[in-house]
Amino acid sequence: MAQSSLDLALGRGGDQVAIKNEHGKVKFFGGKTNPMEKRTRVRARVISHALRELVNESEKVIIMGHQMPDMDSIGSSVGILKMVQQNNKDGFIVFDPDGVNTGVQKLMDEIDEDESLADWFITPEQSLDIVSKNTLVVVVDTHKPSMVMEEKLLSRTEHVVVIDHHRRAEEFIEDPTLVYMEPYASSTAELVTELLQYQDGRVKLSTLESSALLAGIIVDTKSFTLRTGSRTFDAASYLRSKGADTVFVQKLLKEDLDVYIKRSELIKNATVYKEGVAIAKGNSGENYGPIIIAQAADTLLTMDGVQASFVISERKDERVGVSARSLGDINVQVIMEKMNGGGHLTNAATQLEDTTIEQVEEQLREIIDEYLQGGEPS
Repeated sequence: MAQSSLDLALGRGGDQVAIKNEHGKVKFFGGKTNPMEKRTRVRARVISHALRELVNESEKVIIMGHQMPDMDSIGSSVGILKMVQQNNKDGFIVFDPDGVNTGVQKLMDEIDEDESLADWFITPEQSLDIVSKNTLVVVVDTHKPSMVMEEKLLSRTEHVVVIDHHRRAEEFIEDPTLVYMEPYASSTAELVTELLQYQDGRVKLSTLESSALLAGIIVDTKSFTLRTGSRTFDAASYLRSKGADTVFVQKLLKEDLDVYIKRSELIKNATVYKEGVAIAKGNSGENYGPIIIAQAADTLLTMDGVQASFVISERKDERVGVSARSLGDINVQVIMEKMNGGGHLTNAATQLEDTTIEQVEEQLREIIDEYLQGGEPS
């Protein structure tokens, strides 16, 4: 138990204490520094070679990201697919066409027109039909079994690889064959791009494929402003050399006027709670999608004097969602974990059941108070 707690603390950045109580529940103390970017690429090269060996030993490869996929999830899945094809194996990307937001839908429309790429996208139901004991399952952009596209796949094979850039949570895929988790990285697309560079021979990426990976990096860094290290620019430079189209990426990220107006309504309700902390909440009885809540939190960060932002709103699934963002001085991951959520130091969220916006706001204020006072909420 002590060893697993140590692995957990190191997987989350290493700057914290993990304490397991008698019920097996883990509490974290600390974790308030930003993970440092590693200057050496040795690990990326070793992981790239290990992944190539696993691909070559397997019958076929199934790649899946998280539910409600974003650009990073789709882009990194496409990157792994190219790596698999480079090694002359069949790879399939699990994709649920029902749970998609506007930006990702635009990317999927482009992919549907590209037969060489579209043929490798399959539904969760189809993936269960083709999986076997000798199938390699690669999970990208998440490490929580409850969040993957098709959880049953994990128990149908003995070979699972996890590639992720989020800080490690207590919930983790059981007995993975290979884990590549780097909390310092801007995005999983950045990690996958580095892995592609260490494959034998020149990896052939089309403009659409390299643009999908670049879109993942741009979205997760908010156009190279947050969590951006020198290796992020190296990855972007490599993708540009492979034909990534920045104008095409901007077209993917264009937003709907109705969405913009709805997001503005949320921002209009924002108040500054404590110095540098802004809280906005939606109107009771009005549903907002998780993307709009997240974008509202991002926009609040651009306001003068705001160091951290929290947006609370009702969701279509009858839960109350909270999206949290920070410039780095306040660790929103620690705050969201107190509300059964998680994420990054600068980017986190949670969803709560059987509660109201007012109750969630009250709970959030108490946790922020204790965090700012330097204590740990019980």
